[in-house]
This record gives sequence, structure tokens and C-alpha cells, in this order.
Amino acid sequence: MSLQQQIIERLGVKPQIDPEQEIRKRVDFLKQYVTQSGTTGLLIAISGGIDSAVAAGLCKLATDELSSETGREYMTLGVFQPYGEQSDIADSYAVAEAFQLKHRAETNIEEAVDEIAIEVEHSFKSLGIPRHLSRGGKGNVKARTRMVMQYALAFDLNLLVVGTDHASEAITGFYTKWGDGAVDVTPLSTLNKRQVRELASHIGVPQSVLDKAPTAGLWDGQTDEGELGITYGDNSDYLEGKKISDEAREKLEKQYLKTEHKRSPIPGI
Repeated sequence: MSLQQQIIERLGVKPQIDPEQEIRKRVDFLKQYVTQSGTTGLLIAISGGIDSAVAAGLCKLATDELSSETGREYMTLGVFQPYGEQSDIADSYAVAEAFQLKHRAETNIEEAVDEIAIEVEHSFKSLGIPRHLSRGGKGNVKARTRMVMQYALAFDLNLLVVGTDHASEAITGFYTKWGDGAVDVTPLSTLNKRQVRELASHIGVPQSVLDKAPTAGLWDGQTDEGELGITYGDNSDYLEGKKISDEAREKLEKQYLKTEHKRSPIPGI
């Protein structure tokens, strides 16, 4: 079995999907998990990108159906998490409007992130290596701070934190892992980026979000494809079992092998 076949099997990606069936399956999955966990709903951080938009739509369908079926109110809480001024935050709010999210919260992470960066720089200085926190390091602090705030809200509101991780992120290791605070449930995990986009078109994601370049928002101008040097087209083709250029395949497989620790359970002895 080739490495490509091993990866596809491990991540559970289908060569093609029926978007309506996938939406139904994932909504049912969320409903079952909420019920089993004894929680009162779902929390989804809405970045303004396509992945969180699709996840938000699935969450809202799930909690609406649970409320209707049980007579109890189940909540989908949409959380907006800018660092200072977020140029595209209107897209986040457009997603909330599209799915009629009644429950919304904004947690600006700027002050918390900057304070953490200052404390880390004090530590560097005490080690005799005075320097600023690197751009990548501060980007990771942003991701972790967002997770801390999500869990602070979710704990007191008895909600599950929903992740937007999918197979196209898992293969590159470009997603929230255990050390980042992790998440409680990942309803997109066996889809590649192209398939997430297929669900987006069916579930009603705003066009402004569909048209955006994918980004983790780690710093101004950052894009996933620019950061990794791998297009989502090649990524999705590979996960669907298609042949891609040798250069793209080698780059993708190298990234997969390099980031194995992100996909593996926390080791112990």
C-alpha cells in the first residue's frame, strides 16, 4: 500500500461525496454527542473563513433540531475573536446572520496576547538571550489564547467546543492539536478542503466567505497556501486518490511525516 493510500485510509476521506448526505450525517453526529455528553449546546469560533462557517451551520442545525425534538433550549454560541481590529470581521458577523445565530459573543484577544508576549520576552532576557517573540511564536500564542477564551465560556455555559479541523489540515499538521488546547468535537474531520466547500454551497455560507483565501489569521497577510507552499487543489486531489505532480506529492508527504506528532495521541510511558 502506497503512503498516499495509507493517508487516505487513516483520515477517512471519500473520493467523492453527496453534500446533502454529509450534512445530515454530521448534524446527527453532533446531536448524538451533545445528548451523550449532557451538555446544553455547542460553541463555535467564527473566524470569517469557510471552515468555521460550515461548522457554524452544522451546529445551528443540530441545536435547533434538539430544541425542537426535546422541548429544551439548546444553544449554538458563535464567538468572534479578533486581535485588535480585524479587517474581515464583517464576514464573521455575516455568517452569524446567515445562520440566524441568536447567541453571540466577541472576545478581543489583543491585550491578553500582548501581555503574554511581554512575559515571554522577560523570560528570554533572564536566560541571557534578549529578543522579541518571533512572528510565528506570537501567531501560536494567538491560537492558544483563542482556545483559552473559548473554554472559559464553554465551561460556565456547559457547552462543547467545536473544532474546524478537516483532513486537508490534518495531512499538513496545520490545525489545532492537543498542545494548542484542542477541541471537544470535530464534525468536518473526514472531509478535504474541496468537500468542505461543497458543503458550504449547500448549507448557505455567504458568498463573501466562499470567495476568501484560506487563512489561520496568525498575522496580517498570512494564508495557508502561502505558508505551506501547497495548494488546496493539490491537497484535495491527493486525498481523493488522484495523481498530482511529483513536486507537490513530495512536499505534501514530507509535511505529513514531519507533523506526525500532531496527529498522534499524547505519548506516555
